[in-house]
Amino acid sequence: MVQAHTTRAKGNTGVEKIMVAIRIADAGDAGALAELGRRTFHDTFAAYNRPEDMDAYMNEAFSAERISAEIREPGAVYLVAEASLKVIGFARIAPAAPPACITGPAPVRLAKLYVSTDTIGSGVGAALMRAGIEWAKGAGHETLWLGVWEHNHRAKAFYTRWGFVPVGAETFRLGSDDQSDVLMQLVLSEGGG
Repeated sequence: MVQAHTTRAKGNTGVEKIMVAIRIADAGDAGALAELGRRTFHDTFAAYNRPEDMDAYMNEAFSAERISAEIREPGAVYLVAEASLKVIGFARIAPAAPPACITGPAPVRLAKLYVSTDTIGSGVGAALMRAGIEWAKGAGHETLWLGVWEHNHRAKAFYTRWGFVPVGAETFRLGSDDQSDVLMQLVLSEGGG
């Protein structure tokens, strides 16, 4: 388990310190991860997409059954961020055939990194990224790669701060809507801790 102190601004009253514990998910986490995934995906993207496309995607991607199967997937990991025994974020790293634009050695995909909307900016995402990089290196990977929606400027800026560089694009299907994701990679020997 990785421990990370994070801070979150609390209006004009100062800064609240929170302790975040990062651990590897087990089968009992599937329901909480599915609920958090649905909530954060909806909070982030609902204003930009048709409700029927959002529902179709969320029903497929965030069922407890699917998350449970992903937790058991060989070579993959779900990292869970908790504060006060409450799940506030997660990252999923999984083997995936990389497109040709991913040129770093021994790549693995950062498939998801979600943080509860009320903790964005508190360092939870950074704690998950540090743990993800540590896990990837420990599993023998030398490159992390990901896809991020072209219009998700906050996420793209976050990944850029970690040293990810854009290398291409891919189509992401949300319900019946084809969207464009920017593909980014981080060669772990060149950055990211």
